[in-house]
Amino acid sequence: MPTDSPAAAVPRPLKLAAAVVALEGLALIVLGIGEGLTIHGDRLVLGLTTAGFFLVYGVALGFVARGLWRAVRWSRGPTVFTQLIQLLVAYSFWGGSTKAVAVALAVAALAVLICVFQKASTDALAGGEANDHPVL
Repeated sequence: MPTDSPAAAVPRPLKLAAAVVALEGLALIVLGIGEGLTIHGDRLVLGLTTAGFFLVYGVALGFVARGLWRAVRWSRGPTVFTQLIQLLVAYSFWGGSTKAVAVALAVAALAVLICVFQKASTDALAGGEANDHPVL
C-alpha cells in the first residue's frame, strides 16, 4: 500500500504510543527543572544528579517518541524497556496517598505497550518485512 508520505504509513496506535511517550518525557523534563530549582546546599550532589537524571531521561524519551512517530525500527526496544520500568515504578507507588500516581503511571505504560505490540505497529516498525520473516 504505497503512500505519498512516510508519516501516512505510521499506524494510529504507534502515533498514540509516541504521543504518550513524548508526554512522559516532557513530565520528566519538568520534574528535572523543578528538582534543579529546589536544590539546597546540604543535598547539592543528590539534587544535581537527580535533576540531571530526570533531564537526560526526559530528553531520551523525546528521541524515542520521535522514533516511534516516524516508525523507526530502533525505537521499539527502548520504548518497551522504559514502559516496563514505569510499571515497576507504578508498583512502588501503590498504596496510601500515592495510589492515583500508581494508577496513572500503570495505565500510561500499559497503553503504550498495547499500542506498540499491535500488529499494525509491529509491521510498521519492521519496515513492512514482518510478513516475510515469521516470528518464532
